[in-house]
Amino acid sequence: MNLIQRAKQIKIDIPAIFIALNKKETPVLAKILALITILYALSPIDLIPDFIPVLGYLDDVILLPVFIAITIKLIPRDVFQACQIEAQNLSRHDLKRWYYAIPILIIWILTFYFICKFISDLN
Repeated sequence: MNLIQRAKQIKIDIPAIFIALNKKETPVLAKILALITILYALSPIDLIPDFIPVLGYLDDVILLPVFIAITIKLIPRDVFQACQIEAQNLSRHDLKRWYYAIPILIIWILTFYFICKFISDLN
């Protein structure tokens, strides 16, 4: 599997791991590791900060796939395959609802506007 295919697979695996958290067939140890994996994937705090050249990205490139691989091994195969299918359906469905991002975009634009206005009033 090349790097592009693996990146696409990770985009499916992380939501599938999240879905597996809610399945009663998922063992407790797998749920704990799944929670750690999801939190690490979403966390802005890394084990090695990204501003450190080369080493900063190694944790993202090495640790996250390792966490994902171990978590997947602990989840029963049939449960994880069902979760992958559900994750694929979620991602297809979510792409059609891009317009839900409009309120968030408006909030960011208004925040930027008010910050700029505040800074200009100080001068």
